[in-house]
Amino acid sequence: MKGGPTGPVVAAGAVVWRERDGVPLVLLVHREHHKDVSFPKGKVDPGEAVPTAAVRETDEETGYRVHLGAPLGVAEYVLPNGRDKVVHYWAARVSAKEHERAGKFHPNDEVAAIEWVSIEDARARLTYFRDVEILERFAELVDRGQHDTFALIALRHAKTTPGADWRGPDATRPLLPVGRSQARAVSTPVAAYGPRKILSSTAARCLATVEPLSAATRLGVSSTPGISQDAHDQGSDDVKGVVRKRLAKGKSAVLCSHGPVLPDIVAHIASDTTDDTSRFDLRRAAMLSVGDFSVMHIAGDTLVAVETHRNPVSA
Repeated sequence: MKGGPTGPVVAAGAVVWRERDGVPLVLLVHREHHKDVSFPKGKVDPGEAVPTAAVRETDEETGYRVHLGAPLGVAEYVLPNGRDKVVHYWAARVSAKEHERAGKFHPNDEVAAIEWVSIEDARARLTYFRDVEILERFAELVDRGQHDTFALIALRHAKTTPGADWRGPDATRPLLPVGRSQARAVSTPVAAYGPRKILSSTAARCLATVEPLSAATRLGVSSTPGISQDAHDQGSDDVKGVVRKRLAKGKSAVLCSHGPVLPDIVAHIASDTTDDTSRFDLRRAAMLSVGDFSVMHIAGDTLVAVETHRNPVSA
């Protein structure tokens, strides 16, 4: 008898929300074959990043193309076959423009109907208590006025030709083939957070890392020595100024930089947005390996959540 998969089934979904007359409504899905009411979600495909799956599954089940907001934690339970299942959730806003674009919902293989309801109605209509727990985390953000967030994404450049093997200036070192693979792999999960700006160090390795992301999002890349390693080593960087400008803009942005610079980027974001850094794992967010990224979710001028993701391609 051959043994089947033994690890947990990993899935991803979202508490999709929009505002009507200033009041948040959440989206529920009615699944005919399960006879239940829940949130849009689905299994992560092999080789797929979890944030990517959350966006894809939401689109496939509801027709809404969303970008991820603050993480809402996980729901864990045991499937009928005895395997554990872990579902990662994020808040995800549907803009008025996207709501209009999506148009009328058409039933599909997964979902028979969708329904926009108030948070209070959702509490009563959700089939599973585990989904109610996820809803309560979103409701807590709403109560604090912190459900509508933007993200500053700190991205470390991908695997680069070692300095000992490069005869030119350090800033011109190119990505290795595995680094190019890492750059492609990280583009889709970073895009899941809906960046509106891509900012890169002037170093070739950072610019090459964000090329696939630029293509995926159709955003140009702005380079600045303010977050470069050369400027950092010389004491002439402007991390504080770069971070404060991005915070003032209040729009999701990517900052692609270097191992020695990223702790400063994360620290400046945190110091300008929270008085209690102990609530967040900032060390993990700052100490990124090549091709990894951290997402710092901000509501107004307040840090709400921090998450860190590994690159799926091993260095």
